[in-house]
Amino acid sequence: MSGTQEKFMFKISSWGGQVNPVAQTFLPRTLDSGRATARRVSWFAWAVLIYMLGVILWGAYVRASGSGAGCGNHWPLCNGEVIPAAPTTQRLIEFTHRVTSGLALISVLALLCLTWRATARSSWARIAAVLSVVFMLNEALLGALLVLLQHVGNDQSASRAVFLSLHLTNTLLLIGSISLTADWLTDPPARSDFSGKKAVGIVISLLAVVLAGITGALAALGDTLFPAASLSASMRSDFAMSSHFLLRLRLLHPAIAVIGATYVIWIFAKCIVSSSRVVRRLAVALTLLVLVQLCLGGLNVLLLAPIWLQMTHLLVGDLVWIFLVLVSDQAWRIRREPLSQDIQLAQT
Repeated sequence: MSGTQEKFMFKISSWGGQVNPVAQTFLPRTLDSGRATARRVSWFAWAVLIYMLGVILWGAYVRASGSGAGCGNHWPLCNGEVIPAAPTTQRLIEFTHRVTSGLALISVLALLCLTWRATARSSWARIAAVLSVVFMLNEALLGALLVLLQHVGNDQSASRAVFLSLHLTNTLLLIGSISLTADWLTDPPARSDFSGKKAVGIVISLLAVVLAGITGALAALGDTLFPAASLSASMRSDFAMSSHFLLRLRLLHPAIAVIGATYVIWIFAKCIVSSSRVVRRLAVALTLLVLVQLCLGGLNVLLLAPIWLQMTHLLVGDLVWIFLVLVSDQAWRIRREPLSQDIQLAQT
């Protein structure tokens, strides 16, 4: 139950300066029922998030396997059919992605309805759930445009790189909104402070991860379109002026990833020793995930980006983003004074 509902129930619990015995019995049950409902919806939100990660990984497999054009330039139909009558392997892969994406949209809409019923007006969880639906609809629109504009398969155009960057950014915003919906259903922030150097440090860390994700998506696209025969050949193509722009941009990703990872670890290092238990756990998990992601990135280069490693790299990258969003939310909360001071010291 929300804070507004609790205040209302507290008012009706008093009568003539004394506790109303009926309300005294009814109030705890009502509060427990409201909290239990929000907790169940929160579990559903986490399940939606896990499912969304699966959809994202399958979408990466569609791109890496070159199956994005499996249904031609038709959308929402697959090659002019509702259900492919004689699907090829690529068509089946693309069609499966469309079906799972449709189910993802339904699950996000269901999350909004359940959150709306479990929370009060102006609830933080409601705001996050609405944003989840907005980003989910935008995700579907961007996916449709990629197909209709034929920015799939072997397309090497600059506009495909632009749409892919927008798609990746929207995906991060989507899973971030679902994560906050799940978190705020059971632990809504009372007040938050978005001012000062603390806010600047957190925003820079969020933008650094988004930028690393965009350059990583472009690097993965280059690996898919221009597979290298060897590590030496791959490195030569990165520096050759005659190479495609996607290959020459590939160098940006490891540079931005290392700088961004160093900054994120530096900003949140103090959380491990000087903040609440929740923030410490999130900060430790975030730090470990960032280090694992750097190792996976190195392996990706050495092994010439096999599909399974690309998908693993993407999954850990999404987990880094989710934990960064959650620990940033905790950092913004006014009651986390030690963390606020630590980030200000790190910025000076």
